[in-house]
Amino acid sequence: MKTYLSLLLVSVSLVTVAPAQSTKTASLPRVQLANGTLEGVQETGGLRSFKGVPFAQPPVGDLRWREPQPPKNWTGVRKADHFGPRAMQRAVFGDMNFRSDGVKEDCLYLNVWTPAKSATDKLPVLVYFYGGGYIAGDGSEPRYDGESMARQGVVTITVNYRLGVFGFMAHPELTKESPHKASGNYGLLDQQAALAWVQKNIAAFGGDPKRVTIAGESAGSTSVSAQMASPLSKDLIAGAIGESGSLLGTLTPMSLAEAEALGTKFGTIVGANSLAELRALPAEQVLEATAKSATPRFSTCVDGYFFPKPVSAIFAMGEQAHVPLLAGWNSEESGYKAILGNEAPTVENFTKAVQKLYGDKAPEALKQYAPASDAEVEQVATDLAGDRFIGFSTWKWTDLHSQTGGKPVYRYFYARPRPAMVPEMGNATAGLAGGVVKNTDASAPRQAPPKGAVHSAEIEYAMGNLTGNKVYGWTPDDFKVSKVMQAYFANFIKTGNPNGAGLPAWTPVEPGQPASVMRIDVTTQGAVEAHRDRYLFLDQFFVK
Repeated sequence: MKTYLSLLLVSVSLVTVAPAQSTKTASLPRVQLANGTLEGVQETGGLRSFKGVPFAQPPVGDLRWREPQPPKNWTGVRKADHFGPRAMQRAVFGDMNFRSDGVKEDCLYLNVWTPAKSATDKLPVLVYFYGGGYIAGDGSEPRYDGESMARQGVVTITVNYRLGVFGFMAHPELTKESPHKASGNYGLLDQQAALAWVQKNIAAFGGDPKRVTIAGESAGSTSVSAQMASPLSKDLIAGAIGESGSLLGTLTPMSLAEAEALGTKFGTIVGANSLAELRALPAEQVLEATAKSATPRFSTCVDGYFFPKPVSAIFAMGEQAHVPLLAGWNSEESGYKAILGNEAPTVENFTKAVQKLYGDKAPEALKQYAPASDAEVEQVATDLAGDRFIGFSTWKWTDLHSQTGGKPVYRYFYARPRPAMVPEMGNATAGLAGGVVKNTDASAPRQAPPKGAVHSAEIEYAMGNLTGNKVYGWTPDDFKVSKVMQAYFANFIKTGNPNGAGLPAWTPVEPGQPASVMRIDVTTQGAVEAHRDRYLFLDQFFVK
């Protein structure tokens, strides 16, 4: 069975090139890769960047809904001075700001920021997968920018992958034509192809292929859990970081048969009676069809190839990548209205909502999520909503990996709320950060910040990118939090351990015990998890 990496190695053997090494002109840095020569940009402080680097062939025509194929060789010098196109996607989320070269089906590009002086530096590597529910996102988003992390001594990469119907549709005809008798999960296979590309090429950028840590937020975090679980990827990584989410309860893979049925339904919706007709449709027409209410939502599946069995079974049996894991979630991953709707936050209304959700299990739920008064309902409902959305799956991932993964697990709880928005930026730059609400009145007072750390709030802090987001009025406390969180991440990428000089000591999780957890806020400090029983309660509803 040929994998992307084996095909890539074959393609490399057909190319006569000098050994992988970095060279530099007077002003523009160059690297010699397996497929040809790249010319990037010389940034300040000795940093070099290479953007829009192809790691696979364009997935168009007959390559639509196929596993990614190794990139073709090019002649001459290929410029890598701007971001490539982002994957086909609709404008769904208000917290995304792109620097990409439009939206195209031809989207399989990555971006590299390196502080290395030569190819022999062997620096640690970070490969980051963006979030967006597998329907949106891009490696060009400023919040994921790799420059700041590269200045911490890490070769940093952001990766594009196919999304939505293009990245995750399965279909009986696709399964039949596949040499692996599998279909779907193309977005995850794109990520795996990027990791294989890194193994072959990262030394040219001064990176060490044996020190590759993968990271991501939301769908990017679930992608990290996916790459850990897949036999195609697990030997390509040395560490993993997850920010809010895993496939153990969020975007959990369905069966191949279920996924194929959704693909067949989609074909009916667009009037395509065969795979050939589906591939013949213009990409824009395929994308627009996903806006229809009847169109199914495409996600991951147990295809028998990328996932030979359910992800929960892989982790339970200890068959995942045995690498250190750092993962956690935020204090306000979802809002209390996800539980209460438009009802007032009272104990009576909360009780009714929980009874509706859990039926005969409601008494047990109300024991774990128990507001003592109306004043506590909003927070308790927020906790339940966040746990149901993404907190539980992240807890499950860290808990299970601590028992079967054979390497340290570090868990965090991120609690720093964003500051108030800058009024004059509320309308002009809405979309730069999660949860932005447009404010058309520049003379209005600053909007009140959220009470907790909302979903995706930690990204700019962890990646050291606060200054790239002009929407919020960052304070010295925010930069203090960012400095600590980025230091933890950088240390972990370098050594598999987040601890370092000047940082509060972070104790790893003990298998099966109330876990040590690092609460990241203005005053960052270690603690013991306070609500393990909540997650043990929710575990009974997890579809294994």
